[in-house]
Amino acid sequence: MLEVSGIRIHLTQLDGGDECELALCKKALAKKLRVNASQLRGIERRRRSIDARKKADIVLTFTLRAELAGGPSQEAAILSKLTRAHAEKGVRVVDEEPFGWPDAAVAPDARPVVVGAGCAGLFCALSLARAGLSPLLVERGDDAARRSRVVEAHNATGELDVESNIQYGVGGAGTFSDGKLQTGTKSPAHRLILETFVEAGAQPQILWDAKPHVGSDVLPRVVTNIVRMIEEAGGEVRCRCRMSDLDVTGGRVRSVTLTQTAADGSQTEERVAASCVILACGHSARDVFELLRERGVPMERKTFAMGVRIEHLQADVDRALYGPAAGNPALGAAPYKLSCHLPSGRSAFSFCMCPGGYVVSAASERGGVVTNGMSLSDRAGANANSGLLANVFPDDLPGDDVLAGVELQRRCERTTFAAGGGAYVAPAQLVGDFLAGTPSSAGGRVAPTYPRGVVWGSVEKCLPDYIVGTLRDALPRMGRQLHGFDVADAVLTGVETRSSSPVRVTRGADGQSVGVAGLWPVGEGAGYAGGIMSAATDGIMAARKVVEALGGGAADPAE
Repeated sequence: MLEVSGIRIHLTQLDGGDECELALCKKALAKKLRVNASQLRGIERRRRSIDARKKADIVLTFTLRAELAGGPSQEAAILSKLTRAHAEKGVRVVDEEPFGWPDAAVAPDARPVVVGAGCAGLFCALSLARAGLSPLLVERGDDAARRSRVVEAHNATGELDVESNIQYGVGGAGTFSDGKLQTGTKSPAHRLILETFVEAGAQPQILWDAKPHVGSDVLPRVVTNIVRMIEEAGGEVRCRCRMSDLDVTGGRVRSVTLTQTAADGSQTEERVAASCVILACGHSARDVFELLRERGVPMERKTFAMGVRIEHLQADVDRALYGPAAGNPALGAAPYKLSCHLPSGRSAFSFCMCPGGYVVSAASERGGVVTNGMSLSDRAGANANSGLLANVFPDDLPGDDVLAGVELQRRCERTTFAAGGGAYVAPAQLVGDFLAGTPSSAGGRVAPTYPRGVVWGSVEKCLPDYIVGTLRDALPRMGRQLHGFDVADAVLTGVETRSSSPVRVTRGADGQSVGVAGLWPVGEGAGYAGGIMSAATDGIMAARKVVEALGGGAADPAE
């Protein structure tokens, strides 16, 4: 098979349909390889990206793979011919071993327990199940279908289920997000993860889009099907089941206590013997962090970020990034990613940008307002939204309590709740007023999408002064990176506090806690991931280390 990168197709050639795009790819590939198109077999798009540096001539760039009718011998001959003509740039023969699931392992006396069914927990449990270890995956929240109904009820009534919400439940916080699958890291596991998502019902386009996304309308079905895969492979999944205690004796995990909540609200406790506990609790499981501290599990402070959600009209963002091509169906809603390093030494950045999306109520504790963002698969909403965040460094926190960052988050969330007047209504402020230091009394062109409604006023009292000052300094600078980002009637909604975990559950090179044998911290909550893809990757890699520790092997030794 040959892989060819750098195939360029001008936007003016496309009609927004997949059939047209694939036909143009085939034509361009045949031209690059200097063969008749009829000789190409099994054309596969591996990457598709948008080059909008010249807004008058936007180009889509592809990496393609194809087999030639004559097989490997013809492919080698073609490559040799291109080399002699100095035209082989971007062309290579592909003969790679795919990254796979772990090989079968020796089952321990007690099956592994995976705590948390976010992406790290789901992919860890799936890996362990396919290695024949029959893992028990426990999730404090609901299955995806019921969880969607619970979230809708919160949006409509303001009633908050503290065990099942946007933070807790199958799929984790990522289920109600844009469902972005891009990551700044590289891993051979990424392809396996994307293929698993597609097998579970995600759009095939995520296999080649440079900035793939699934959407919060599709993700519940996807994570439900991944749960089914785990069960079919021999694993067990329990929802509304919370780890309420962890027995650590002699520097080793001995058991976990699980609290199961029935449909009628009654609870039962069960002590489960466990020598292998994979901790994938997510960044909002504050009670778990407190339990770990009580049980002497080593943790450390880490840098995290807080700020607000910022909303613009998506049409304005499209024009800023795509110029006269804005609205072309082949482009879709434009995403952005901004960062700004200030003379003060602090930085601000956009986070979890949701094109054509909505600001969501992401609280998991009573009396605290938390915002986040999500997009549906079509990204057809009128607004674009993003986190506008600044870092909180360990030295910014008082005292030496490892959970001081958690307490800062909680204090900001409660202040925001009070500023909104209760019932999870959020305070909002126009960018122009925020920059001027004056409260807002009304909105402008951008209608806030936060589902519980907003109260116009000020967001600055909801955050530490160094966060507010950083965002004020950064906004005009970001406006120079993306025209209109600092427009006066853009909307700021407070507060976003859960972009990442404020603590790290310290682990060693073997993947286990440095102080507790048999405890494997993974994912965002443990401080080792920052999104769906990195969390899923961390879960798979942790499972491989567990398998190796149990005397099994791995399908692909390369990591």
